[in-house]
Amino acid sequence: MKLIKVGVACVNQTPLAWDSNFAHLRTAVEHARAEGVTVLCLPELAITGYGCEDAFFMDGLQDIAFAQLEQLAALTTNMVVAVGLPVYHEKALYDAAALLADGRIIGFVGKQFLAGDGIHYEPRWFKAWPAGEIDALERTADDGSIRRYPIGDLVFDIGDVRIGFEICEDAWVANRPGTDLALRGVDIICNPSASHFAFAKFGVRQRFVIEGSRAFGVAYLYANLLGNEAGRVIYDGGGLIASGGELIARGRRLSFHEVELATAVIDIDGNRREQARRGSHRPRHDAEAQVIEHPFVWPARKPAAPPQLERSWEDRATIREEEFARAVALGLWDYLRKSRAQGYVVSLSGGADSAACAALVATAVQLAFAELGAGGVRQRLPGCKRLHEVLDKKGSPRDAVRVLLACAYQPTENSSRVTREAAEAVATAVNAEFHVIDVDPEYKAYIASLEQAIGRKLDWDRDDVTLQNIQARVRSPSIWMLANVRGSILITTSNRSEAAVGYATMDGDTSGGLAPLGGIDKSFLRQWLCWMETKGLVGGEPLPALAAINAQAPTAELRPSHYAQTDEADLMPYDLLEAIED
Repeated sequence: MKLIKVGVACVNQTPLAWDSNFAHLRTAVEHARAEGVTVLCLPELAITGYGCEDAFFMDGLQDIAFAQLEQLAALTTNMVVAVGLPVYHEKALYDAAALLADGRIIGFVGKQFLAGDGIHYEPRWFKAWPAGEIDALERTADDGSIRRYPIGDLVFDIGDVRIGFEICEDAWVANRPGTDLALRGVDIICNPSASHFAFAKFGVRQRFVIEGSRAFGVAYLYANLLGNEAGRVIYDGGGLIASGGELIARGRRLSFHEVELATAVIDIDGNRREQARRGSHRPRHDAEAQVIEHPFVWPARKPAAPPQLERSWEDRATIREEEFARAVALGLWDYLRKSRAQGYVVSLSGGADSAACAALVATAVQLAFAELGAGGVRQRLPGCKRLHEVLDKKGSPRDAVRVLLACAYQPTENSSRVTREAAEAVATAVNAEFHVIDVDPEYKAYIASLEQAIGRKLDWDRDDVTLQNIQARVRSPSIWMLANVRGSILITTSNRSEAAVGYATMDGDTSGGLAPLGGIDKSFLRQWLCWMETKGLVGGEPLPALAAINAQAPTAELRPSHYAQTDEADLMPYDLLEAIED
């Protein structure tokens, strides 16, 4: 019986943030070592960050990435570590995984299937590595010597245990490389991934990991990126380990920690015996040239009962509502700390969309305190002076919300008492700073100036859209001013349904820098708000203040004869979760 303790680490990286990225990888290796892990899988492009885009071609990037790979390799004494990085070879750039063992770089495997749909644009930067091809990567060392490393469609024989790779998209295609890896006698498949959050996507990942381990007769290690890496996309982490068709470890998803490690003990000999029993297994004996051997002494390990997978929020019936809250909250938190802003500003209309945005910001703060504690919050927001003043006074998470979130209701003569009371109730419930900014004088001044210019009066029957839109546009300068004076990010509140039908006022309700609801349809949003009304902020209290909003039809401003266009039509191109439904 050959038992090996393996691990997968999900890390929260930032493109080109070399020091912090390496610190997270070093922490992952150190935590894994402390847990007795011998084989550790880290995510795709974890050294540089996934979202470098055209900066992947930047002068010097490859040298820095390779230098950090060498530093990481030095930390792997008595360990085997897989990590992703871009590799330049023969006038082409490859999305690759490096295998490190016992302090050395053993070789590189190139990604064979590039993601080029949805939000992904990998073919713009990378070339797909051809199946079956191998080559030698040459690097000039500091002393001027040439070092050669194997690169290609490789299998690594590390101390008589064979390790192969599927890199993210490789596992999502019909002719996945794992099929050939199984025929070449692989014992462990590592999958470094950068797979963004979307509804129901985690279930798909679990299925291909579990089925891959069964069909290929291997232990399957899946490591994903974590958090809002570069502004537009959220990675949900959720490392997975399966062996022999059973899921044996599942890491936390949507964690506010920068490193999340999951570990398990696998039985190499058990998987080999199972493969030998199968009459359908037809091993290849002609691919030894693609096997890179490296001596390694595996530590002895005694059998132990496998731990039971802990139940979590993942197993609740309301997973869709909860994962949405957690995903957007994590995205908002990371965007805040990585942009070094002082907080968020929301223009509350008394309607569903703006109320949801305020609740989501409050949820982000509540979850940050619940997971990181006051000390962790302080550490991750070092430049937020108002927050530090609150923490110095031992303030609560609700006190922190008040300094990190400001809301404003901006009425005109057509605004109703109902919407004002609803807006103030939501702000009070989440403990946001609340302002009423009367924009009616500006609204009337714009109308008067245009009437003078065109020589006639504007009226609702003839100029309906014009009069509706100026109400939205007149609010933009003052809400931007509030965001600027606070050093905060202005949130725009448009949802996916409005984007689909073009229900927006350009340069008015579209004002803002981030759209947390950009990937969410209105029907789900109302369902989620009803859930929040009774279940409340994740880590906080229920929000009965949402009852008035949930009970009404889509928010609209009163006009002389009927309800006008809602203030909630604020589409923004900078959608935080643009791929949430993909």
